[in-house]
Amino acid sequence: MHDVVRQFGGGNMFPAFYIFGKQIGMYGVCAVLGFLVSGFVGSKLARRRGISTEDLILVTLSAAIGLFIGGHILFGLTNFDKLIKLFGMIGSISFGSFLYCLGVIFGGSVFYGGLLGGIAAVSVYCRVSHSVDRTDMLDVMAVCVPLFHTFGRIGCFLGGCCYGLPCSFGFTVTENPFNPAICGVSRFPVQLVEAGFNLIILFVLLSLSCRLRLRGQMMYVYFLIYPVVRFSLEFLRGDEIRGIWFGLSTSQWISIALFVFALIRVLMSIGRTPEPVDDGDAEKVQCN
Repeated sequence: MHDVVRQFGGGNMFPAFYIFGKQIGMYGVCAVLGFLVSGFVGSKLARRRGISTEDLILVTLSAAIGLFIGGHILFGLTNFDKLIKLFGMIGSISFGSFLYCLGVIFGGSVFYGGLLGGIAAVSVYCRVSHSVDRTDMLDVMAVCVPLFHTFGRIGCFLGGCCYGLPCSFGFTVTENPFNPAICGVSRFPVQLVEAGFNLIILFVLLSLSCRLRLRGQMMYVYFLIYPVVRFSLEFLRGDEIRGIWFGLSTSQWISIALFVFALIRVLMSIGRTPEPVDDGDAEKVQCN
């Protein structure tokens, strides 16, 4: 059995394990679990809003594509200085080396990039298909995002990425082959703290999702809560590959932009007369 399943990581993390000689990263495992669990919850919410199974599958695939592309693009932009340096080396390195370096620069993923990419992809699908109401779908998506993100942050903790600042009461990793630089240093478990906040946001949004007056507003509510959490926790992050602009990280600037955007949209909706809702629409959003 030892030859079939072999784990490594030591300390307080579990970055990967081996099955039949194939390395399986815990971040990927957590991401898949998060996708399945949030997909299950999303299907329940979508059914209450009259969204068909076929549309839900296609919307989910669209969101996954947007998440993948957006997350990698923003990761590359956080390495903008390296990107400029690479393009400055055109002509002095081979095309193969150029593609390899480009793959490294865009090789990671950033949550906000994936989130915005997913929202864009879902919006495009809803506009093209004409079979799904965009506001209903984004309401469902707003609830699923923090649930998926909870699993993602647990994966970050186990994998050793997105780690916190050194502190006397943190977690110490004795061995992590993916990121040896963090070994032997006690660090604040900022990933687990963010996972906990995501769970709180999830329960808040679930409780609000049943209220008819908030139909079409759930993503704005999410943008009013999560960016505040993310902006604050960024000060406790110890990883440097996040892009620093005028003293703030890329995610902090995006947090500010999303919060201001959501606040403006919410203020604009205050006092607006709600659109009349028929019995069929009311039945779509009822919670049992």
